[in-house]
Amino acid sequence: MNNEFYTDYKERVIPALQEQHGYKNVHQIPKVEKVVINTSVGSQSDVKQALEDAKAELALISGQKPAETRAKKSIANFKLRQEQAIGAKVTLRGGHMYEFLERLIKTALPRIRDFRGVSPKAFDGHGNYTLGVPDQAIFPEVELDKIKRNIGFDVTIVTTARTNEEAKSLLSEMGMPFSDRVKKVAATSGGA
Repeated sequence: MNNEFYTDYKERVIPALQEQHGYKNVHQIPKVEKVVINTSVGSQSDVKQALEDAKAELALISGQKPAETRAKKSIANFKLRQEQAIGAKVTLRGGHMYEFLERLIKTALPRIRDFRGVSPKAFDGHGNYTLGVPDQAIFPEVELDKIKRNIGFDVTIVTTARTNEEAKSLLSEMGMPFSDRVKKVAATSGGA
């Protein structure tokens, strides 16, 4: 794995986390296990075409072929049938995962208009973080003139952290711009 982001994680983030939390063993230090990118097009009127568009966009953004997700049960009000393809997902691990995280944190998130950081409340209690991306246009790989429809998706970062605090400090050290951290930085760099 020859990735700048991964090298930074190994050389800077691990020692910082070890110092912050006082881990005795390197295996206690939390790390990112995988990143899952998930989208659903079940609410679109033309589900088949929307699904193809979503799969193409996910493949472009992640660099990996997405798998289809299917409805678990039929819901008449939403015109869903059991086993109907309604979404797509990609699971990234290893080099692809670190490369995607780098693009997400350093390039895509800062491109969101009026961006003030991501919510620090989106942890699940087991050290995993889910971030909703309302529009695929924030990724530089996506050509704006070729977008047929807005496809929002969820990015779930699965970590080995046991608590939300450990996971938050891991992601903060990796550069994730949490909104409370942004406020602190602005307050300290402001009125001198």
